Amino acid sequence: MFAALAGAPPDASPHGDPHGGARIGPNAILQMVPVLDAHTGADIRRSLLAEAGVIDLPDGSGMIPEGPAAALHQALRRRLPHEAPRIAREAGLGTGDYILAHRIPRPAQTLLRVLPARLAAPILARAIARHAWTFAGSGTFAIAARDPLTFTLADNPVVRGERSDVPLCAWHEAVFERLFRSLVSSRTRVTETQCCAQGAPACRFEVRLR
Repeated sequence: MFAALAGAPPDASPHGDPHGGARIGPNAILQMVPVLDAHTGADIRRSLLAEAGVIDLPDGSGMIPEGPAAALHQALRRRLPHEAPRIAREAGLGTGDYILAHRIPRPAQTLLRVLPARLAAPILARAIARHAWTFAGSGTFAIAARDPLTFTLADNPVVRGERSDVPLCAWHEAVFERLFRSLVSSRTRVTETQCCAQGAPACRFEVRLR
């Protein structure tokens, strides 16, 4: 159904770097840039990118090393803890918009929108699972439950090594929410109920269609 999620080419994989190292979709970085500029200004954005080791912005044509992408998300939370959830959410919504505009064929979108939500939701979930490496990187994504629909992401590289009392994955939440609200039910709410940063075995996302 999807050409590929998060801006990656359809033949990409998380381990496709000939020089070694896990890969992730470029929108993990690219969608952060305009949101950071809007909320923090270009100087802070450049500082965060430098701290994360992002020397040049990806061109969006293929998968990128997951390390700098994860480091950018973590630098944001470290430097701007209060603003980080909102910034990550807006970047996730932008990633969802990119997927809708460029990676899901229009006929497939039309089909999902005309199907009852109870039928469209598992179809979309399976499509997300097939292309999960574009936002999961070296983590392990799974559909863990059907009612409510629940995704898990074990060893999530975007929060790997972090410790928190609350879930941190606002970017992932927003990507899933944008796709389900657009294609399945406009009342969908996605909530991360457990996070690897809290010591959970996997980040856990509940998708409630309401």
